[in-house]
Amino acid sequence: MNRLNKVMNNIARFPTGMQPAVRSFLIGKIIPFAGTAGCRVEVLTNNECRVVLKNRRKTGNHIGTIHAAAMALVAESATGFVCAMNVPDNRVLVIRSMELTYLKRTKGQLTAVASLSDEQVSRLKDEEKGDISVPVTLTDSEGTESVTATMIWAWTPKRG
Repeated sequence: MNRLNKVMNNIARFPTGMQPAVRSFLIGKIIPFAGTAGCRVEVLTNNECRVVLKNRRKTGNHIGTIHAAAMALVAESATGFVCAMNVPDNRVLVIRSMELTYLKRTKGQLTAVASLSDEQVSRLKDEEKGDISVPVTLTDSEGTESVTATMIWAWTPKRG
């Protein structure tokens, strides 16, 4: 179990209604850009992460929807957080590539859900270095899939 995993498991001590806010606050301290954008980490386990981004002025575009770059951020955040729950502290996790296809204009908030298989979790924990492809589903307030995305995450031993 790594440090992030331990911290996230301790959040279970808080009342259920407070857990997403506490989780999001802590993630925002670790990754300031996610906090600045207002990413809300609803669920974070070894196998799944669900991040919600509200349609607000600071994440918006000129047509009143969530900006494409903000959509990429929420997709990258969901996949990165779920991977980070499993990588040992003596390794560094970095994104290798992002592939996003914008399908439809979003309506309201955007929810990104990234999942890892048990095999992927084992690879992250046991292999000294490697990479995995992590698909993420992005849906809007009406449940419409607005974006399809896949992120490739790599990990290597920390230097020095």
